Amino acid sequence: MRVEYAMEAALLGLFMAVACGMATLLEHPASPAHAALVDATQRRMLMGLAMGATAVTLIRSPWGRQSGAHMNPALTLTYLRLGTIASRDAAGYAAGQLLGGAAGVVAMAAVLGAALGHPRVHYVTTMPGPAGVAVAFAAEAAISFLLVSVVLVTSNSPRLARWTPFCAGALVATWITVEAPLSGMSMNPARSFASALAARDWSALWLYWTAPPLGMLAAAETYVRRRGTVYCAKLDHETERRCIFRCRWSELQARRTA
Repeated sequence: MRVEYAMEAALLGLFMAVACGMATLLEHPASPAHAALVDATQRRMLMGLAMGATAVTLIRSPWGRQSGAHMNPALTLTYLRLGTIASRDAAGYAAGQLLGGAAGVVAMAAVLGAALGHPRVHYVTTMPGPAGVAVAFAAEAAISFLLVSVVLVTSNSPRLARWTPFCAGALVATWITVEAPLSGMSMNPARSFASALAARDWSALWLYWTAPPLGMLAAAETYVRRRGTVYCAKLDHETERRCIFRCRWSELQARRTA
């Protein structure tokens, strides 16, 4: 077992802990923040900014720079398809992500108690919006496709690679603000599993286990056909920490200095 598997668990656990805390602060009826922000769009914007900033911080953290900060089995599966991660490591990452995400929600349930389970918070479960399941499925596939498309373009560009964490964080913030009413904004099977496990609500989990991987894999296929080269599976490679992937980062660095 590699230490990177545990890092992936810790990273998603921290992400889910922040999500639980922010959702309770913004959505629980007894919260002063909820009373002060009567506009749901404003609350989603604040949630998006918080989670986008969290994503950037975790990606650029020492652990994120070593593990690659996938924090998402669908993203790990995409890199497996692209040939940049070994199958054993992909399985270890997925297991770590599932366990870590669930541990993050369980830990926050112990801290926040009944407040996290309130119907307005509901353990930050992701559920289809009023437009229905078909719209939610299409929306999840679309935002997943766009996220991976941006990540692949930036992370494999000598000029743009350093901006990949910020682009990913900006998209997380944007999707929470504008897309969440359609599907709850997941893009992540492990993230949705963690909330569903705590809430014991499996009614829509299938959607978040299918649409994000399909969208991300479609983005990978599109990228490979148009551009071809994927240098590494890390979202931030500006580090001296080891890389366990089938890494060609030195080739990208050479292109940057050429």
